[in-house]
Amino acid sequence: MIIRFLIIAIVFALNIPSAEVLASPLISDEEINITVYEKINPAIVAIDAELEDGVSAGTGCIVSSDGVILTGSHVIEGCKSVEVTMYDGKVYKAEILSKMGKNKDLALLKIQPKQPLNTIKFGDSGKLKVGQKVLAIGNPFGFSGTLTQGIISRIDYTKGRIQTDAAINPGCSGGPLLNSSGEVIGINQSIYNPDNNISNIGIGFAIPINDAKQFIQLAKVSKK
Repeated sequence: MIIRFLIIAIVFALNIPSAEVLASPLISDEEINITVYEKINPAIVAIDAELEDGVSAGTGCIVSSDGVILTGSHVIEGCKSVEVTMYDGKVYKAEILSKMGKNKDLALLKIQPKQPLNTIKFGDSGKLKVGQKVLAIGNPFGFSGTLTQGIISRIDYTKGRIQTDAAINPGCSGGPLLNSSGEVIGINQSIYNPDNNISNIGIGFAIPINDAKQFIQLAKVSKK
């Protein structure tokens, strides 16, 4: 209501026909979801890592236009080879650039694209608030490019984890947790699921993006 009164005050101050402004609603929650998805999904990939006993599936975020991809280290742990599938269906072989241990659970892959790629935009996980709306994009159970939404349910500063009720299922690991501006504020890691995927109890965890930014910077330094 306060925002509406401010808009009306601006209309009168600038002598704008009020009917034109009042007929244009403020951006809806649905429009935010659509805008964020259409902007970010081209920078999200599906990852299939071949293991001795099967395939480990996950999600990745393109962090540089030359083909560097951020994902979870457990997605590619012990793999023989890695394939990356882009949002448009193109498939690339990937090499592992760097990875961290299970505690941080981050890894960097590299593909060789023929042209510059869309990239994610980093947010600041140091400014997060419990109750803040978040969106997640991933490949749960092989359903690529799936969008879910929720809120930040809790921030575990001791363990360095963002807890959310946005649906995160097997195949979503390594995918982005996004704010309403389309900035990546976390990398989805795991779900709390004591019954072996019989139920979805709505507790998921993401690694704060500030930790991922430090990892990427360290990986760049170690390559020099």
